[in-house]
Amino acid sequence: VQLQASGGGLVQPGGSLRLSCAASGFTFDDYYIGWFRQAPGKEREGVSCMRSSGSTYYADSVKGRFTISRDNAKSTAYLQMNSLKPEDTAVYYCAARSRRRTYSGTAYFTHCYGMNYWGKGTLVTVSS
Repeated sequence: VQLQASGGGLVQPGGSLRLSCAASGFTFDDYYIGWFRQAPGKEREGVSCMRSSGSTYYADSVKGRFTISRDNAKSTAYLQMNSLKPEDTAVYYCAARSRRRTYSGTAYFTHCYGMNYWGKGTLVTVSS
């Protein structure tokens, strides 16, 4: 099983980046996918997740600016990030959770909690 995130880099405030997550070794269609981030000195947080049905979750801090998507034919997930802010600076990770692992509760729990697989991160730096 492998999840490989890419697309990070240095961008100015207000700019855009698109992250990609290439998956292999499991049936991508049967998995929820998610993007998480960890800034220096902070805990990891869920940014956006998508269930296999297409239902999505976004953290309040990125709503209206980030868009998650997936291409099941390519076993790849994406995170389009627009209007980037310095506080978006972090290492971004992609992760996957089997749709058979279900949780109830808030949207975060139903979409993001309990990921089975994690990839290595890609660094996003928003700075002028």
